[in-house]
Amino acid sequence: MVHLASEPFMETAADGLPLAGEIWQPHGAPAVLFAHGLGQTRLAWRGAAAALAARGHRCVSFDSRGHGESGRVAGGGYALEQFAADLRQIAGRQPQPPILIGASMGGLLGLLLAGELRPAPFRALVLVDITPRWESSGVARILDFMQAHADGFADYAEAADRIAAYLPQRRERKREDQLRPLLRRGEDGRLRWHWDPALLSGLAQESARHQPRLLAAAARVAVPVLLLSGSRSDVVSRATVAEFLALVPHARHVEVPGATHMLAGDANDDFTAAIGAFIDTLDGAARP
Repeated sequence: MVHLASEPFMETAADGLPLAGEIWQPHGAPAVLFAHGLGQTRLAWRGAAAALAARGHRCVSFDSRGHGESGRVAGGGYALEQFAADLRQIAGRQPQPPILIGASMGGLLGLLLAGELRPAPFRALVLVDITPRWESSGVARILDFMQAHADGFADYAEAADRIAAYLPQRRERKREDQLRPLLRRGEDGRLRWHWDPALLSGLAQESARHQPRLLAAAARVAVPVLLLSGSRSDVVSRATVAEFLALVPHARHVEVPGATHMLAGDANDDFTAAIGAFIDTLDGAARP
């Protein structure tokens, strides 16, 4: 496989906040836009983006506000509409409506925009281990991990230990070069996560109240949809998948064996292969 380098870009959101991103194959087609989950960065997509770019696709990923290299909201006032507006803006910058690949929070934002806007800002939608109604116990486990290390870590080795305990299914331990973009060193010398702690007291805590709106949006989605889920996920279940497929009867569902909610990291090859097969079924899609 040809390994292509990405080109960084900086977008300015409607409220002036900087949004950091990168593009593979700037002149490729069709466009694929990646939206990460809460607490992640665009780095979560690098393997999949590079693989799809090698197939000829223009691949775009970015750090959501409050994450990674993107700006933080002064005073911590994060709202769903801000994230949705950012995603819509970056989608609108593409030469043609992109295929959105959204994990967790990113998938919910894509579902909302695809269901509520006409025309939809996306040509197709790939939801990565998320449905408009989710298992609250699985989400609580994620938030518990995010809240557990407010004081940060003494060094990268300690951070790697905590991640390994949280993701026991991963064979490889995180290296320092992999952790460096995910942690920030404070004035006290401690390493803390790249995301704004205010996200946990704002968007994350009120997410459940958006479920009726998300369910209604799902029922109005008209673009092609692929739902990818991990067989070991505790965020989606057979019940939530069945409900989603009833709301979106034209959607396809692929379960990736052995993968958890962190599907792209657990089984990136299977994840990318499933997305590539889906894209190949879309009219006018580029073939390898």
